[in-house]
Amino acid sequence: MLSRILSVGLLAGLVAGLLIAALQQVTTTPLILAAETYEKPVEVSAAPKAPHSHHGTEAHSHGDGWKPADGLPRFFFTAVTTVATAIGVAFVLIAIMVFAGVPIDEGRALAWAIAGFVACGLAPAAGLAPELPGAASGDVVGRQLWWVGTAIATAVGLWGFLRAGHHPAVRLGAIVLLLAPHFIGAPHAHEFESKVPAEIAAQFTALSLVVQALLWTLVGVGIGMLWPKFAPKTAG
Repeated sequence: MLSRILSVGLLAGLVAGLLIAALQQVTTTPLILAAETYEKPVEVSAAPKAPHSHHGTEAHSHGDGWKPADGLPRFFFTAVTTVATAIGVAFVLIAIMVFAGVPIDEGRALAWAIAGFVACGLAPAAGLAPELPGAASGDVVGRQLWWVGTAIATAVGLWGFLRAGHHPAVRLGAIVLLLAPHFIGAPHAHEFESKVPAEIAAQFTALSLVVQALLWTLVGVGIGMLWPKFAPKTAG
């Protein structure tokens, strides 16, 4: 079973990750590059105001750490990150389905993948939409905690709602879990400031969600197709 999980997870994640990495090159990556051109003048103009501060141009360039050069190096490291993410998604999806005792086929794997996107992508994005470089943001720790809490609450809520049968109390509790993070609200910056045009930011948010949905979908389809092919051979 373990070798089957590893094989299917690695293959499904690898194929999905490579396809999504190629898609990102013509969707979200150009928008990130465009946003960075708006961000750079802010860094330059900020330097004379605080020459001894750690927020000046030189400190900022070193503080952000190493970045790959544009072109092939950037594509390579982005692809590696995307493939690693897709493989992680595949392992999580397989593990949850095995734990739940759900037969893994194309239809079920796709349905669970869609539920995974809703829990880890769509629901958190309702409070914390994908952002371009240079966008104002709130407390990082608070945002991360809210994101994790929302993903868990949504996953448990979906599980309860879809598997509760005809138990009204369980369904009501599931609905409360689905709505609770959004009533609490995600931490945001006190002032919404960004040099990036709103049209670019909105397009990036929409495309990021589409790309993320496609990643989950491709992983789900890959798992559904590959799982039967790695079934243990019966002695005959």
